[in-house]
Amino acid sequence: MRYLSFLLLILVPILGVWTFVSADQNGWWFPVNVSSYGGEIDRLFNLILWMVGITFVGTEVLLAWFFFKYSKKRADKGVFTHGNHKLEMIWTAIPAVLLLFIAFSQMGTWAQIKFEKNFPHGQYSPDQPIGELWASQFDWRTRYPGEDGELGTVDDFEHAFELVVPADTDVVFRLRSRDVIHSFFVPEFRLKQDALPGHTIPVWFRAALRPEEVERGESSYDLVCAELCGWGHYKMAGSVRVMRRDLFDAWMAETEAAWFSNGTEEVQ
Repeated sequence: MRYLSFLLLILVPILGVWTFVSADQNGWWFPVNVSSYGGEIDRLFNLILWMVGITFVGTEVLLAWFFFKYSKKRADKGVFTHGNHKLEMIWTAIPAVLLLFIAFSQMGTWAQIKFEKNFPHGQYSPDQPIGELWASQFDWRTRYPGEDGELGTVDDFEHAFELVVPADTDVVFRLRSRDVIHSFFVPEFRLKQDALPGHTIPVWFRAALRPEEVERGESSYDLVCAELCGWGHYKMAGSVRVMRRDLFDAWMAETEAAWFSNGTEEVQ
């Protein structure tokens, strides 16, 4: 029984490492990154994964070894101790240093993605976003500005369940909630941002088309709510559609015309 228990303990780190090594081949890993800052997010994830993985393997091997060494019957009496202050300081200091290392490693990426002063200021900016994305129980709705380019005026128009954006373009939009906390999450963009009631949160990204869909000029990426928001949370699905610029401009004109149509226009 002692040897079987030792074997089972050793199998834990072995299976854990195998799971991550084979994850990509088995389709258990992240989808392909298509955003401008996704590579930095992946770098930080891999950094933390290596740190945690090494710690996990080391502690599991030590646990198995201690179990094997001290589980056999012994004739001598146990020795009681109140602890080792030096050892406690070491195992407190090491995690503290690692946490500081992680904190400083991610500051630049966090500032690039989250600090409004670092947002792109091209065609779309925090002051003139491409639109507003409203989250509510349990759907997504995008409001785009009309010809005047200003949100909150009478020529705004809406589109349900989708955020449609041009490809290879820095896009800024405003994220809002109509009711409770929701969370905008697109795995391919490595982007997750909570939507808070009463707050308007600027978000930006630059997305590309999937390589196999470049000729078609359009790619659609799953948009999910990553915050438990009620009984219908599981079905709060939408998409972010990325389109070649000419297709995007045509889509905007068509969607705006359909929104303001009263159904009596002549059919061409």
